[in-house]
Amino acid sequence: MPLVERVRSAQGGGVWGAAVDLLLGGGCVGCGRPGVTLCDGCRGLLCRLTPFRAWPDPRPPGLPPPTAASPYGDQVRRLVIAHKEHARYPLARPLGAALATAVLAALGEHRTAWLVPVPSARSTVRKRGHDPLGRITRAAARSLRRQGIDVRIAPALRLVRRPDDQAGLSAERRTANLAGAFGLRSRWAEPLTHQPIVVVDDVITTGATLAEACRALESQGIPVLGCAVLAATPRRLPSGS
Repeated sequence: MPLVERVRSAQGGGVWGAAVDLLLGGGCVGCGRPGVTLCDGCRGLLCRLTPFRAWPDPRPPGLPPPTAASPYGDQVRRLVIAHKEHARYPLARPLGAALATAVLAALGEHRTAWLVPVPSARSTVRKRGHDPLGRITRAAARSLRRQGIDVRIAPALRLVRRPDDQAGLSAERRTANLAGAFGLRSRWAEPLTHQPIVVVDDVITTGATLAEACRALESQGIPVLGCAVLAATPRRLPSGS
């Protein structure tokens, strides 16, 4: 990890984080304002998100109801990319809090749940130097627990085979590309049975990845209550459906 990011990671996102960013010439990832990793305005934006149902069009077969915290654009897109691809670790907490709002909406009246993250390839995690979704999911779980929601994280899925690059593929081709890509880790079969399950990811585009992750669970007798994501691509518009 570069020295700048090690210092930022160690200092976190509070007053020390702001001082370090000022010293190192940092700026807000969301809007570019000089100073801190995340300015008050962009932090406030994440706090004011209203989750919405984010059905892809067309809907992939077997996809449980997906809930997104935000459209995937502008500041939110920049924050997701900065955390995922550039290891801006202090962003995990506010992004996790945003994901928590989507999980809470997906839960409805439930007050207990298991969160199952969509797995990444080990090679991808090694290349990035961290597991972005895992980090955000842990932050979301902490946020939910502070709100009195009993959530636990189950890394229950694994990659059975690595699919081809999804970029540029149609919804139908993405579904075919991901078929059979995920499998259930056997030790999780019993703990997850008869429990509210929410599958989580960072962004939903066609929904093919989430649908395949849910299929891997449900094929082993583990029904999925819903899916929760940080953001939905711009064509996934908020609706009351």
